[in-house]
Amino acid sequence: MEFAEVVRRRKMVRTFLGRPVDAAVLDRILGHGRRAPSAGFSQGFEFLVLSGPKETARFWEAATSDEPVLEGVRAAPVLVIPFASKDAYLERYAEEDKGWRDRDEARWPVPFWYIDAGFAAMLMLLSAVNEGLSALFFGLFPPTVPRVKAAFGVPEEWNPIGVIALGHGAPVDPVRSSRDTRPRKRSDEVVHRGWW
Repeated sequence: MEFAEVVRRRKMVRTFLGRPVDAAVLDRILGHGRRAPSAGFSQGFEFLVLSGPKETARFWEAATSDEPVLEGVRAAPVLVIPFASKDAYLERYAEEDKGWRDRDEARWPVPFWYIDAGFAAMLMLLSAVNEGLSALFFGLFPPTVPRVKAAFGVPEEWNPIGVIALGHGAPVDPVRSSRDTRPRKRSDEVVHRGWW
């Protein structure tokens, strides 16, 4: 599929069929995520992959709170949780070639550890489209993060940026998307050339 078509087709799908994802396809998607850029080649992102009903059920048990649950997403056969490590970046930039020996977080105008993990997530979302799959990126409610980390033995330094559900989308997604009620902004509303 041409890249422009992949970008055009990318959308968040909220209703999945329970059909499994081929292991080779999943490996390609994860491989593309690994290729994301990272500041100083710190590579401070990692992925927790949950495949099949047993593993995804453990996630849903840990991640469910008083907030409404994405019912149609529960059928997704694969969940990928991208994690970011601030320490990986602070340590990398304290190395001799970078010269910030003090590990001062204030040197970072924005938290690149989250940005780079977001780049990786976007590459996986686009790769899913290219592979003929559907995907959804959704957030974790803050009170559930410690439970999810504990349920899967995630070390303290790693923080999830969200969750990617992967699978075969239902032919009709009954969940109404904001995309259905709001127009996409025009280019001249988003792009500022030479002056805001």
